[in-house]
Amino acid sequence: MNIPAIPHQEVTPQNERFGGCFENKTVFVTGHTGFKGSWLCEWLLFLKAKVVGYSLSPDSDPSLFEQLQLADRLHHRLGDIRDPTLLRTAVEESQPDFVFHLAAQPLVRRSYLDPVETYATNVTGTLHLIEALRALSKPCAALFITTDKCYENRDWVYGYRENDALGGHDPYSSSKAAAEIAIASWRRSFFQNHPVRIASVRAGNVIGGGDWAADRIVPDCMRALRLGQPILVRNPNSTRPWQHVLEPLSGYLWLAAKLSQSDATLGAGVDALDTAFNFGPGPDANRTVRELVEEIIGHWPGQWTDGSESNAPHEARLLQLSCDKASALLDWQPTWEFTDAIRETTRWYRDVLAGGGVGFASRVTLGQISAYTERASALCRAWAVSPPNI
Repeated sequence: MNIPAIPHQEVTPQNERFGGCFENKTVFVTGHTGFKGSWLCEWLLFLKAKVVGYSLSPDSDPSLFEQLQLADRLHHRLGDIRDPTLLRTAVEESQPDFVFHLAAQPLVRRSYLDPVETYATNVTGTLHLIEALRALSKPCAALFITTDKCYENRDWVYGYRENDALGGHDPYSSSKAAAEIAIASWRRSFFQNHPVRIASVRAGNVIGGGDWAADRIVPDCMRALRLGQPILVRNPNSTRPWQHVLEPLSGYLWLAAKLSQSDATLGAGVDALDTAFNFGPGPDANRTVRELVEEIIGHWPGQWTDGSESNAPHEARLLQLSCDKASALLDWQPTWEFTDAIRETTRWYRDVLAGGGVGFASRVTLGQISAYTERASALCRAWAVSPPNI
């Protein structure tokens, strides 16, 4: 396969994005060895941040974390968020300016197999981090990443807003709803006059290169296509708001930048930033799993087969988010459309799997970050223009 060169840098330096808030700042990332955490760390390093990662070892083989060689490029700490003493020590030693909490048990089907472990990680582990942040005496903007599945899903055709009821049919979804309730409670109880400012963010069905997890449709597609096998699709008629991983990450980074600069005396009021935010794609991206798979096959020819299971664990069939709040308070909008997300995701896998030597996966990833940022700049997205209005 003829793979074009991918530039390391762009004309406008990446570190000027997001108001330059992350350059030379210490950023503490839990779950940094996961798919989403690895993309976030790669972007933060591109923004010239000092990244401290705290997580378990990667749970997939291959893993994006190892493909990007991140252990050699950031402060890599192995630890379990269910260990409050170890986690608090890591936070105290790093004295972070920013915190992104992504560590979680993230799979619906696994939560049915081990519901107590799911709750211990997603709820108790989250509280361990919040308690560690209570001990900080310096300004810090902390974002807690949950999921769109934290809402009480009624299969509505319109998007859920941040003030809609929380719930969850399965242990994973309900654990994330419980985490949201706990975050809001601790924020109101202990962080009203505290230098640490806390927000929670909700996104879901994130796709992108380097996701190798089991029981996720895109990795399942890529594994099958690589082997020349039909793709087994469990829920072809379920609808999801598909978005490239860079979409919510741009929202997380922008909210953290704004949170670090806004007036802490406002408190967690209606228009304050230390609340909950949705980050989802535009309406065009609300597609069925069938449409997703067929779009992938358009870029990597193959076949798929209906693997619907009559006795499969419950999973929501219809779910989408309203991002009006992020638009109004942050001037944030998605950048890539559904077809862009599928094209770039499939391209990442095809290019990286074709091989390119040491550091090639990082070059491909940085190339996509640059392309996404330049597109956002062309569309005058608030975080991507120079200088942005913090």
